[in-house]
Amino acid sequence: MITRRKFVASAAAGTALAAAAPALAFEVDPKFRPQQVGIKNTLSAGQILILPRAHFLYYVTAPGQAIRYGVGVGRAGLEFTGDAIIQVKKEWPTWRPTNEMIEREPQSYSKFIDNDYVQPGGPSNPLGARALYLFQNGRDTYFRIHGTTAPESIGRSVSNGCIRMLNEHVIDLYNRVPVGTPVTVL
Repeated sequence: MITRRKFVASAAAGTALAAAAPALAFEVDPKFRPQQVGIKNTLSAGQILILPRAHFLYYVTAPGQAIRYGVGVGRAGLEFTGDAIIQVKKEWPTWRPTNEMIEREPQSYSKFIDNDYVQPGGPSNPLGARALYLFQNGRDTYFRIHGTTAPESIGRSVSNGCIRMLNEHVIDLYNRVPVGTPVTVL
């Protein structure tokens, strides 16, 4: 005989499994998984280099060595290039689209129109599990290196300009880099 406790536990487990199934179904191309690679000896340890056209982020660990991660980047006309510094790091960051994003895609961001709503951090937040905030000359660029709720975007140019990583990969990078880390996006 099934008890109420078993029924509730089974229902909860089934719901959790169904919610996790889409995430489990996606597997990133092996070339976009983190891996140790060789890199130019001229790059300094502790530096981040991003090559958007190749969809790779390199964290230089020693002269000539780096960890390479696959990333999703900004679509044409929205990408960030240049030098920046990681000035802020946040776990489960809050998020609000920029005014330009709302103007470009009002249908996608309707819940943000004519208000100050900020989406709380959590698993459904587009910034994912971690965010590294890029600044130039002490000013926020509004570009981030962050996790994503769209793992299929890794290896593609589809974002509003930010650098997207799988959540487990951005957590790894977040734990490696301190505030003040230089970032170059070519």
